[in-house]
Amino acid sequence: MTDQSQALDSQPVLRPAALLAVFTLVIGVAFGFVAAMTTQSQAVAQPVPIPTDLTDSEVRVVQLFENASPSVVFVATEQDVVVRNVFGAFRDVRSGTGSGFVWDEDGHIVTNYHVIRAASRVNVTFANGETRNATVIGAAPDKDLAVLRVDPDGLELRPTPVGDSDRLRVGQAVFAIGNPFGLDQTLTTGVVSALGRTIESLNGRTIFDVIQTDAAVNPGNSGGPLLDSAGRLIGVNTAIRSPSGASAGISFAVPADTVRRIVPSLIQTGRVTTPTVGIRFLPPQQARQLGIRRGVLVLEVIEDGPASRAGVRPTLRDPDGSITLGDVIISIDEKPVIVPADLLNILADYEVGDTVIVEVARPSGIVELQVTLDEPI
Repeated sequence: MTDQSQALDSQPVLRPAALLAVFTLVIGVAFGFVAAMTTQSQAVAQPVPIPTDLTDSEVRVVQLFENASPSVVFVATEQDVVVRNVFGAFRDVRSGTGSGFVWDEDGHIVTNYHVIRAASRVNVTFANGETRNATVIGAAPDKDLAVLRVDPDGLELRPTPVGDSDRLRVGQAVFAIGNPFGLDQTLTTGVVSALGRTIESLNGRTIFDVIQTDAAVNPGNSGGPLLDSAGRLIGVNTAIRSPSGASAGISFAVPADTVRRIVPSLIQTGRVTTPTVGIRFLPPQQARQLGIRRGVLVLEVIEDGPASRAGVRPTLRDPDGSITLGDVIISIDEKPVIVPADLLNILADYEVGDTVIVEVARPSGIVELQVTLDEPI
């Protein structure tokens, strides 16, 4: 006990004044550490200056990427599936990745439909590394487009400016930003290789006026933006044509004009309403039996509908029992109509109230009619 008491007594005793000095020293060191960390974090947050030895064209590309990349997101999906084999059935989770971009400050994100198709869960990761759960609020499988929404609270969302795809020219520069093979925030460059291409959507419908580019687009780029040299959206990267499944210099993007038309409708109603010309047509098999190999034969014209007001003629049965064939629609706004699916695909690119030029074939010749599209009945 004596040894223990001596040991304890041998410890220095701090007087009140000394305690105050030590406390002040500790607080000072702590504040100094916090200040140093704050200064360091601010220094890290500052943008890295662009090297002065870059060419003017390189500087423009660097600036374009730095301005546009905060608007591009990484989309990760999970799908719950039931796997059956010789040992029985068990649950599994399949994952997928893609890209997307910020549409507005309300938390809406645009991506491809095929990126989120059949997904049980969707997460969106922003350029700053923050991840949010996302909800699919609308999809247009015919155009391979979908809209997600995340809670915007606390996020500094930077919408991607939307350009005009109808002003594009073959040969102009394009820039694709996305997440190929899961590698986030990747920039590839190229040119517009061709315009007015058509590709097939997942449900077999035709997507018209597609942009073809040689910018490298690989799995994971789907849903990311295709930008012009001003950083404006001109298309949504959606597909590649390659035997190996990797970029082979032929990539396709849904045009921005289509995106601008469809996305607001998906946000408001969750779907896209295709307008109508107000006709009923004869099925292709029966039309071929009547000798019609090309175009859509008008069977009926809806009373007071768009076609009726424009003077489209229906198929009629005469008093003697003979049949007078109606107009055969062969094009809309110079887009050829070969089968009824072409008619529906073309109309999907228009809105209610748009006026189109419908070209019909009659025994007397080809006639052009102006038809103002209406809501489907």
